Amino acid sequence: MNTYPTKESFKDELTKRAQLFISEFEDIAESQRDLIKPGVDRSPAQMLAYQIGWMDLLLDWEHDEQSGKTVTTPAAGFQWNQLGGLYASFYQKWRGFSLEQLQVEFANRLIGIICLVDSFSDEDFFESGRRQWASSTPAAWPVYKWLHINTVAPLTTFRTKIRKWKRG
Repeated sequence: MNTYPTKESFKDELTKRAQLFISEFEDIAESQRDLIKPGVDRSPAQMLAYQIGWMDLLLDWEHDEQSGKTVTTPAAGFQWNQLGGLYASFYQKWRGFSLEQLQVEFANRLIGIICLVDSFSDEDFFESGRRQWASSTPAAWPVYKWLHINTVAPLTTFRTKIRKWKRG
């Protein structure tokens, strides 16, 4: 897993990966948004919905904690061993949106995640135990690891998948 010396380095990597990922959608026809091709487990629309869904969760977890609410991870009605159902809920929520609309929603969430990073002190971002939601699993990762695993890492993986999808 990547480590980052500063919040700025994390934001730089996130922005870079997001731009590379989203650029892959420029030449995908709307008529192919839901097409799953051999060797790729998600359609282009599902890849975007997945990423939007996880960014929403991250933003919601922090908002709920700051509001004094009990944070439910990964999401209300889902346990960590039910992620397939959680992903299906992301796909369902965003099903009626065009690729262009999904890209706009993705960009909005990206801005939200960058603002979230800016809102953390260095200690809150890099040290374990600083957020209840980040300590909700036995791993008790610091916030930056949660953000990396649910933004930078899948953006990198999905870019490879969308490129394979385009070749398929």
